[in-house]
This record gives sequence, C-alpha cells and structure tokens, in this order.
Amino acid sequence: QVQLAESGGGSVQAGGSLRLSCGASGFVISESCMAWFRQVPGKEREGVASIHNLFGGTYYVDSVRGRFTISQDNANNTVHLKMNDLKPEDTAMYYCALLQRGNCFFMRVTDYGDWGQGTQVTVSS
Repeated sequence: QVQLAESGGGSVQAGGSLRLSCGASGFVISESCMAWFRQVPGKEREGVASIHNLFGGTYYVDSVRGRFTISQDNANNTVHLKMNDLKPEDTAMYYCALLQRGNCFFMRVTDYGDWGQGTQVTVSS
C-alpha cells in the first residue's frame, strides 16, 4: 500500500527558506517519478518540481526554477524540496505525489494517483 507523508511546512518571512520532506512507503522512490505540487484555495493544483532518479531528471516550473531544489534520499525513501528565497506568492498547501502514468516532465495532476495529506507553507512580506 502506497503511503506518502509530507512534513516541514511552516511560516517564514519573504527571503527565508524551508525544506519540505515526503516520506514514502509501499514502493521504492528510486524507481519512480515523484513530484511536488501546490495549491491555493480557489485555484488549480500546480506542479512545482518533479524528479525521476532512474533517468537523472529534475524539472521545475518557471516560477521556482533557481530557488527550489528537489532531491531524493534513497536510503530513507524520502523526497525533499528545498525552498530558498521564498516569496509571498509561494504561499500554498504543498503536496507530494507519485506518478502513475505519463511523463514525469509535464507534472499533470491527472497523471498522479497517490498523494500525501499536504503541508502548509505561508510566506509573509
């Protein structure tokens, strides 16, 4: 049974940093495409970053490229999202997810079948 559990969210001031973690069980992350998404109430869920360790690929939405880094800790079956230089527009609920079909690069919500419960990130100006 696949389980995903996010942690590491919180409240920071603009320019600050946070590191989100997603603990996975029921599958091996090193053989999978994992992604981070975020959602603001009233808006669609947005892909932020994805990683497919087997093919050495990481992908980012333009608004976070250069500030966020996605990585995998295979020994602990955990995916991280390090977020630097946070901006108020980064405020959202952040979710990790496991790709079930499709291409890791595109980060389409409908391609992901397993989701964590989310962790809130709030950035104040």
